[in-house]
Amino acid sequence: MREYDYVIVGAGPAGCCLAARLSEDPDVSVLLLEAGGRDGHPYIRVPAGFAKLTGRSHTWGYSTAPQGEIDRRAMWYPQGRVLGGGSSINAMIYARGNTKDYDAWAEAGCPGWSYADVLPYFKRPEDNERFHNGYHGSGGPLAVSDPVRPLPVSAAFLRAAQQAGLPYNPDFNGAAQEGCGYYQVTNRDARRCSGVDAFLRPAMARNNLTVKIRTMATRVVVENGRAVGVDCGRRERVQRVRAAREVIVSAGAIGSPRLLMLSGIGRADELKTVGIDAVHDLPGVGQNLQDHFDVYVVSECRGDFSYDKVKQPHRTFWSLVQYLLFRQGPLASTLIDAGGFWYADRDARSPDIQMHFVLGSGLEHGLARLKNAGVTLNSCFSRPRSRGTVTLRDSNPRTPPVIDPNYWGDPYDREVSLRGFKLAREIMAQEAFRPFILCERYPGPDVQSDADIAAYARKVGKTDYHPVGTCKMGSDDMAVVDPGLRVRGLDGLRVIDSSVMPFLPSSNTNAPTIMVAEKGADHVRGLI
Repeated sequence: MREYDYVIVGAGPAGCCLAARLSEDPDVSVLLLEAGGRDGHPYIRVPAGFAKLTGRSHTWGYSTAPQGEIDRRAMWYPQGRVLGGGSSINAMIYARGNTKDYDAWAEAGCPGWSYADVLPYFKRPEDNERFHNGYHGSGGPLAVSDPVRPLPVSAAFLRAAQQAGLPYNPDFNGAAQEGCGYYQVTNRDARRCSGVDAFLRPAMARNNLTVKIRTMATRVVVENGRAVGVDCGRRERVQRVRAAREVIVSAGAIGSPRLLMLSGIGRADELKTVGIDAVHDLPGVGQNLQDHFDVYVVSECRGDFSYDKVKQPHRTFWSLVQYLLFRQGPLASTLIDAGGFWYADRDARSPDIQMHFVLGSGLEHGLARLKNAGVTLNSCFSRPRSRGTVTLRDSNPRTPPVIDPNYWGDPYDREVSLRGFKLAREIMAQEAFRPFILCERYPGPDVQSDADIAAYARKVGKTDYHPVGTCKMGSDDMAVVDPGLRVRGLDGLRVIDSSVMPFLPSSNTNAPTIMVAEKGADHVRGLI
């Protein structure tokens, strides 16, 4: 039986960061376990390839439980199953959320997690090609860059958003979040910078770091109130590895609560119903699931102004030549150059709507494509009040969990989502778009009443791929980890990933997850 000082479960952005930071100490040994395979597919390296990665090839193939407020629809729910996790398949948007998001964490029983506390951990990994100031760092392992040659239609979006009342903002992660602007992205020289690229690959030459892929953790082993190891393996061949110091679960907002429950850590009564004996009754495990629900406008262009044109075989070939020779062209794009943060509820404490301007139609799994070139404006309510759950179907580690985001479970979420959709529509109707946009195709001009818009949203709305909160940090009875990210009531066990976030940040979640891992690494090392 092999023993390591630290056993980390999950090689997503958090796990990659933790493995690199902990293995900086040559006197400790670190094992990183990943259920997925290598990140060698070209779609992962090429920025535009993310549009091909939301299907089954590099994900767990999950779907949600039927959503009660969304016409009982079960939704496709991509979660990365590959080295790098979500950071290997996402759209690479670098957005941190609002400063008030983190102050709310601290106020909710998480001292040490205010914006002032976490800002250094956003800056530490950052290598920003444009900024170096009080909000941004340079020289870190995580490449943060501007979009490669944004298309003219993206500039038209920014003018249209300003015509609709949003100010231009050159830095969503700086002094203010409000407004419209170009997103920065986690790539450099038109190549993705995932958690593997930033943290893990440079560290893999260390003798004290072992990485095992296609190795699924099935149980955290607990003895006398302490986590002492992990059962893991490929298919039915399960082995046990021991952790002399700590087991760290970094399997994400779905995978982390799932592994804890499979290990007997969770609601004792619910575990009993699926044939698992509870080793630690912790009722918050799998509760408090939060996610962004996305509703979108699709418009047809007057010409080939978006990247839909690349679908034609001869243009696909030419775009490949452009990319290989010059690192330019459609394949060098993340397909989302621009977006914005604004208010649907003017009484909101900070922007409550986020928008992504997508340079095509039907670019993601399950979305309908237009015959001609189109563009899509996504809109989501960034601070949902609804809370969902992750639960087990049975005791088999290979059975998918029951994922219930409970979209629109709170009527306020529906109200603000519809307001955000109307704002997106207003932007797309502005004068600046007239040279580029022929007409709105989805939902179309006949859909005008709130009831009709809500019906459209129920039919097409989707996840924005940002689940958090299922092992939330705090000090109340439903908290799973304390502010040091230690599992409450057990020794030698921490959870460090997006699942510990008590509230969903008002943005994409890759950058906040890396921040959590950076700060978590310092907690593990006893530096804070």
